[in-house]
Amino acid sequence: MAYMMVLVAVAPLRAEAAHRSEMVSSLLFGELVELMDQSGDFYQVKCLYDQYEGWCQKTQLLAISNDLVANQSNDLAAEFANLLEVNGTDMQIPIGASLGLFSHKKLTIGKFEFTYKGVVAKPNPILFAPDYIKHIAMQYLHAPYLWGGRSVFGIDCSGFTQQVFRFFAKHLPRDAYQQAVLGEVVGFLQEAQCGDLAFFDNAEGRITHVGMMLDAQTIVHASGRVRIDSIDNMGIISSDTGERTHQLRILKRY
Repeated sequence: MAYMMVLVAVAPLRAEAAHRSEMVSSLLFGELVELMDQSGDFYQVKCLYDQYEGWCQKTQLLAISNDLVANQSNDLAAEFANLLEVNGTDMQIPIGASLGLFSHKKLTIGKFEFTYKGVVAKPNPILFAPDYIKHIAMQYLHAPYLWGGRSVFGIDCSGFTQQVFRFFAKHLPRDAYQQAVLGEVVGFLQEAQCGDLAFFDNAEGRITHVGMMLDAQTIVHASGRVRIDSIDNMGIISSDTGERTHQLRILKRY
């Protein structure tokens, strides 16, 4: 198998090998992918973290050895924006970017020399407590909604929950309906705790949205932007308009 690392801060993952094609997800700096195919200026790849497949521009990826893949850590960039030196020039990478191939904040691959200048987060389930959950979630607050996004520069609802949970070594799949299959059901909204996920459906009963509970009355979620709203047994109530925006389907704990 051939593996590659994302070379840019955020790389679009597209449905087809064309710049005009829909962005189905995105890849953050340092994430690893498996090479599946190629067409023109694009590689078809599979993200090793969540198995999502799509097409990525060739120049945004860097070939790596199988040995590096086998020995990677789960370290992440810890702050909203983080300084990285690439061959002596500055680059900013977002919170949640992968540092799994770095050793003592350094990485050399072929002609590329990387030096990480920021704070390193070491994901651990023991850290899954309200104060730190809120600390991570609030760094995404007001990030713009972007279909397929997974970074503070643009993020969708399931990308937000996936990335927050990644800081606690809690692995979530990419899409809301996939996330809803996991975890244990919380029977009543009044029993909700910080870090529980709430899922919402459409008129056909299909899961279309997810957000993270801050407490039994409050939810943070990506809708237009990453925002904090009220929630009751029926669903989300917009703090801006007072209108109900999403219909609650189920609560899960992980």
